[in-house]
Amino acid sequence: MDASLLAQVTVWGLYAGCIYILLAIGLNLIFGVMKVVNFAHGEFLMLAAYITYWVYESTKLNPYYLVPVTMIILALVGIFIERLCFRPIRGTGKLNEIFLSLGLIYVFQNLAAFFWGTGTKTLHSPYAEVAIPIGSTNLPLDYAIIIALTILLLIIFYLFLRKTDLGRAMRATSQNREAAELMGINVGRVDMMSFAIGSALAAVAGAMWMISGQIATPFMGSMPAIKAFAVVIIGGLGSIPGAVFAGLLLGLAENVGPTLLQEFISSLTGQEISFNAWKDLIAFALLIIVLFIKPTGLFGEKGE
Repeated sequence: MDASLLAQVTVWGLYAGCIYILLAIGLNLIFGVMKVVNFAHGEFLMLAAYITYWVYESTKLNPYYLVPVTMIILALVGIFIERLCFRPIRGTGKLNEIFLSLGLIYVFQNLAAFFWGTGTKTLHSPYAEVAIPIGSTNLPLDYAIIIALTILLLIIFYLFLRKTDLGRAMRATSQNREAAELMGINVGRVDMMSFAIGSALAAVAGAMWMISGQIATPFMGSMPAIKAFAVVIIGGLGSIPGAVFAGLLLGLAENVGPTLLQEFISSLTGQEISFNAWKDLIAFALLIIVLFIKPTGLFGEKGE
């Protein structure tokens, strides 16, 4: 197999893995603290992509400067959704939470279609033509920025959980909600901030999605959300290191896997056969294999 092609698809895999990691960490944080499964989490990525596009078209600023703006807006949306939707039904049953989050998917999709239309939107990064030569391949500067930003956010998130009072309160609440409340922790405030931070991380994923040249539609959030759930399950519910490892594993598997399969079949048959459509199949085949071997996920513990 051509080494440059393998290097290129590895870069694509790292980029996809970063998107999955940012989504999955937000999901893990919300689930770990609130024990809520938010199926509408992918719609936060979609909203972030559209907000980045809209602000960029209005201001013509460097789109990377808009990432903090998008994070703040989505954090406020997350607070609003937590207070208005999830808090009133907390403790009334998982079925209510599931149907609420499914309903939010259609609400967000239709709002996006109403404000921005159903056509595709795209954004041209100022660094779209810039690449960093690495060995036999070129690393697009946008991808390098996305990978570096993801690493920086992971470090900040780790230090936040370990070194700040709010981070320690989140960890305590995720371990034992009742005990945390008895120790004086305002678990309602912790829930609100967890949802806000989880939404802000999804906002970074959405902004990076848009800046890197991907297209945005009102219905784009479903598949990234499903794969983020796969990452959470593969890594282990509530495990942040598991989400990081599984995100990279999934991103690489669904990009390198089809390319290797394509090269192998082509060498046998002499025909050019595309297996790009197999990305989703490989992703969920990986999920099934991991669950078969270790039902609690790679980093999960027994009893989770």
